[in-house]
Amino acid sequence: MSAILPLLQLLRLASPGLPIGGFSYSQGLESALELGLVHDAASAQQWLHDVLQGPLCRFDAAMLAQMLQAVADGDEAALAQLNQRYLASRDCREQRQETIQMGYSLRQLLAGLPEGQSMSWPDGLGHGEICLPTAWALAASALGIARQEAVTALLWSWLENQVMVLLKAMPMGQSAGQQLLSALLPTLAEAAELAVSLPAVQHSNFAPGLMWAAMKHETQYSRLFRS
Repeated sequence: MSAILPLLQLLRLASPGLPIGGFSYSQGLESALELGLVHDAASAQQWLHDVLQGPLCRFDAAMLAQMLQAVADGDEAALAQLNQRYLASRDCREQRQETIQMGYSLRQLLAGLPEGQSMSWPDGLGHGEICLPTAWALAASALGIARQEAVTALLWSWLENQVMVLLKAMPMGQSAGQQLLSALLPTLAEAAELAVSLPAVQHSNFAPGLMWAAMKHETQYSRLFRS
């Protein structure tokens, strides 16, 4: 197998063109814009920096790292337990619906790809509710993507989608969006490294401001996004 194939699969998994619906969610950012918490490039950078360094790195990506290890170890019971823990961690209805919908879509996508034909889904995850990080871990394994790269890809996918939200809803110009990405890439790199090394006892999704914004979105009168 070509050494470049895992890189190509990595680019595919992290692509905004992956048909799992990520473009339709803002994960609370649309509410932050509506509430005036994010209103320009500087406040957008601070918001994304804080989410990256906080719950996204210390819980979502850290949980993914654990899930990837469980897949590598063939520990289906641990993977199922981690899946349930992640689902239970969603603090509002829209967040739970989002991860379940995207996890389902990624599972369906894999089922239709040649790389996924030989996959054996763990008991309880083949047809039950599966969160996006769990599906991502199984997809990374099927596509031959290493643990650190898979975690980094999830973080990149999130960040790129958040910038796309700003382009549509703030609005922000495309060049300004690229400048924002440049400013946050070092933060993303640090987050990816920390997520893989963070002990499980230090995992935390505590982010009351983000959760408040996400909950406010459920009753927001006018909106472009589903969360």
